[in-house]
Amino acid sequence: MESDALTRIRSIRDELNRMFLERSDLIDGALAALLSRSHVLLIGPPGTAKSMLAEELCTRIEGARYFQWLLTRFSTPEEIFGAVSLKGLEQDDYRRMTAHKLPEAHIAFLDEIFKANSSILNALLTIINERIFHNGRERVVVPLVTLFGASNELPDEEELTALYDRFMFRFITDYISEDFRFLKMLEGGGDGVRTTLTFEDLEELSATAAAIRVPGSILSEIAELRHALAREQIIVSDRRWKHSLDVLRARAALAGRSAVVEDDLMFLEHVLWKDPEERPKVREVLRRLVRGFEEEARELLIQSQELRDYTQRQWESEEMRKRALVEAHTKIANILVKFETLLQEASEAGRAIEGAEAMRSEVREIQQAMLRRAMGA
Repeated sequence: MESDALTRIRSIRDELNRMFLERSDLIDGALAALLSRSHVLLIGPPGTAKSMLAEELCTRIEGARYFQWLLTRFSTPEEIFGAVSLKGLEQDDYRRMTAHKLPEAHIAFLDEIFKANSSILNALLTIINERIFHNGRERVVVPLVTLFGASNELPDEEELTALYDRFMFRFITDYISEDFRFLKMLEGGGDGVRTTLTFEDLEELSATAAAIRVPGSILSEIAELRHALAREQIIVSDRRWKHSLDVLRARAALAGRSAVVEDDLMFLEHVLWKDPEERPKVREVLRRLVRGFEEEARELLIQSQELRDYTQRQWESEEMRKRALVEAHTKIANILVKFETLLQEASEAGRAIEGAEAMRSEVREIQQAMLRRAMGA
């Protein structure tokens, strides 16, 4: 039986999906970021509801403080961290008044984050990495849960590499593509229902996520994934691989599972790429690794269905029909041989084969139906 906190966060996910159309992966990523205390980078043009989602998420946590700012190359530390305290200066203590600024926020959104200059960058990195803000003589623990960063483009300056690497989740956002969803957006999304979480709920869910088991078979697949990406010239840091386990645990926790399963690995599509050009390669490697056997089995089934349809068309003569049946039957026999090889490889790799076996059975039924038609001819 799932906890009340899990029920509530799932309700929040459903409500956000009704509000923000074509953003399901981003919403799941944002919620997983909350549970794993990770940060989210959104890359895309203005007007794709990036800041709106971050603010809406913050309103779903009772008592959470939100901070939002648009950075430019002229932005000053005072805008982000607060003005210098004159009373502090009188005491030779260079501290800032942080009320309503980033050091006191639980959820923050920094637009055009890669325009941060070095005077902002150093303090920002410490807040993101360690949840610490050096304020005068004090090291203040900040309450930040998740920082959302947004940009129209990726950084090309070396000094911003460290900041870029601290965003565990990376999403490409774009405008709504489907007309029916676009019309739904114009009509107004959401249904007015607003489920909220308490900080106690969030702590409970985070603790649950941290306790999720990562089976040895999943670790082995991650090692295999690492080698497969390396063959594509995609190199991921050891730190990112380590923290990717937190992503998988959070993903499993949102699904109400006690252990990470193979399908959770697909969400690493939003974690393992560095350049947007790598993203489709990462997705394809994951698809082959996680769903490769089933996808190949589905392709074989589709070929068999096409052969069945081919034999059922209107033929000019009975001889041509029989010839088509023989040809199709031979090809389906070869498909079944491929199925046997595929299932053996999947079984040896420790993959689930129930779905592929069901598809093989369907192909056999197609073959038997062809035989019956041929014998009845």
